[in-house]
Amino acid sequence: MAPTAAGGAGAPATSARNARGGVTGSRKVVAAGFLLPALVLLGALVVYPIGYSLYRSLLDTSGHRFAGLDNYVTIFTDSSILKAVENNVIWVVVAPVVATALGLVFAVLTERVRWGTAFKLVVFMPMAISMLAAGIIFRLVYEQDPARGVANAVWVGVHDTFAESAGYPGAHPLPVHPLKAGGGGSFVTKAPVHAGTPVRLPLVGVPPRTMPSDAAPARAAAPRPGEVTGTAWLDFTLGGGGKPNAIDPKERGLKGLTVQAVKGGKVVATAKAAADGTFTLPRAADGAVLSLPAANFREPYNGVEWLGPRLVTPAIIGSYLWMWAGFAMVLIAAGLAGMPRELLEAARVDGAGEWQVFRRITVPLLAPVLGVVLVTLMINVLKIFDLVYVIAPGSSQDDANVLALQLYRSSFGTDADLGVGSAIAILLLLLVIPVMLVNIRRMRREKRR
Repeated sequence: MAPTAAGGAGAPATSARNARGGVTGSRKVVAAGFLLPALVLLGALVVYPIGYSLYRSLLDTSGHRFAGLDNYVTIFTDSSILKAVENNVIWVVVAPVVATALGLVFAVLTERVRWGTAFKLVVFMPMAISMLAAGIIFRLVYEQDPARGVANAVWVGVHDTFAESAGYPGAHPLPVHPLKAGGGGSFVTKAPVHAGTPVRLPLVGVPPRTMPSDAAPARAAAPRPGEVTGTAWLDFTLGGGGKPNAIDPKERGLKGLTVQAVKGGKVVATAKAAADGTFTLPRAADGAVLSLPAANFREPYNGVEWLGPRLVTPAIIGSYLWMWAGFAMVLIAAGLAGMPRELLEAARVDGAGEWQVFRRITVPLLAPVLGVVLVTLMINVLKIFDLVYVIAPGSSQDDANVLALQLYRSSFGTDADLGVGSAIAILLLLLVIPVMLVNIRRMRREKRR
């Protein structure tokens, strides 16, 4: 009897609670009251700016005259804005795909290594750095001068390992020297040379910092019967006191300088100066004119112009990958942690190789996570601004231009046109909407499973 009484007493209370809308009092008015602050903020910070931008995009530069779709026509006819659209396409296609692929590779491989957690920490660490700070870092990394830019320091080091380094840029003879201009940047002797008579090839104009560190004090070459010998040296004494066209004790040899013997317009012999500047040519050089090719005096190899017009966009994308590959890796690693391991083991037992397991099981099971990462990064790169603005120098900023940067330049630049700037903002919104719809459909599909 007691349970029945309790149930009977509780039934009216339950009915009253349902009539009121639940324990939390979730009537429509109460729910609206709780949602009102968020709706006000959403309207003030999102809806109103979008509506006003759409309205402003239909006005002229002054904002007083209706311009219709003129601003949108400008977007697709102005060369700088079209370049920004082209670069945005490159960003959307390349950056999210590569970042997701790198994150997938890192996440899978770190499961197999002992120090996987430490590696993940190092790869994810750039996410703690702001876009502005990352832009400043990579502006220095991509410096053209190898003495300052890390990228070119490494590149020049690799290049000089496999290719001959530059010679003596700016070196040249004086009028009193036995050399004259030979055309094309080369120098030749004023008279033919003969075997048994040492030749002197003095030059000036070589900065001390460009001299080889192992260059030895210049030494007069000894005569050799049947051979042409000589000395190539820097005819300059630090502190003064030296005599022109004479080898002084403090003057050093031009190590590595190429000397060619030319007869009838053809090179018949070639030699390179030793550390003390001495060189030896065979009998074939007797009666020839000695030439110092222009290759001796070219500018040193300074690496790649990373921030030039051709490579500035790939270079900036590289800095973006440095930041966001860790983000992709962490999300994909979380997906890997929840993957049923028995499927992988069953595939291996059935004879599948690691590549087959990865391609046919791991990737398909990670497809939802990969989709989340890819869509998130696509939305992110559509509004990329900081990296491009900070890294790209003024000379190549037009070549690295993107829509978010063009929006800033059109709205607040020297020739500000708020109508065009608002039209670009609406264009960016229209580009983001399809990606958001795809993401919403994916989320609903996942919810129905």
